[in-house]
Amino acid sequence: MRVHVCAVGRLRKSPELELIDDYTTRFDRTGRALGLGPLSIHEVEDKKGGGMSAEAPLLERAIPKGALICTMDERGKVMSSPDFAKLLGRWRDEGRQDVAFVIGGADGIDPSLRAKADASLSFGKMVWPHMLVRVMLSEQLYRAASILAGSPYHRV
Repeated sequence: MRVHVCAVGRLRKSPELELIDDYTTRFDRTGRALGLGPLSIHEVEDKKGGGMSAEAPLLERAIPKGALICTMDERGKVMSSPDFAKLLGRWRDEGRQDVAFVIGGADGIDPSLRAKADASLSFGKMVWPHMLVRVMLSEQLYRAASILAGSPYHRV
């Protein structure tokens, strides 16, 4: 199952980008044997600053056709890492070819796009900068693959 992160904003050379690259490499290595990956990042940018309503069509174009859509949203479901791993494994086992995790811009995800989502996840009640959400998601994807592989990376 191919995994896509579709996000608003371009991440330039930064510590966040280094972390994302590291976790993406780890996920791809660990996930390959599990039928997960590759992980790809699709960045969109609304140069006119139109907010959520302008970002929604850009994000929709970045989402692969037929992909399961999972929004990263403060109203989403909060889950443990092992539960997230089970969810990812279930989507894979159901024969999903693609899953797209959608991260909105500073104002979040337009309600019209949220309504099209198959799932919605949250990293807690606190609001996180959308660039940090990318790092956290890439780490959790790697952690999920590690859990599914039986690796000791995740400790309880």
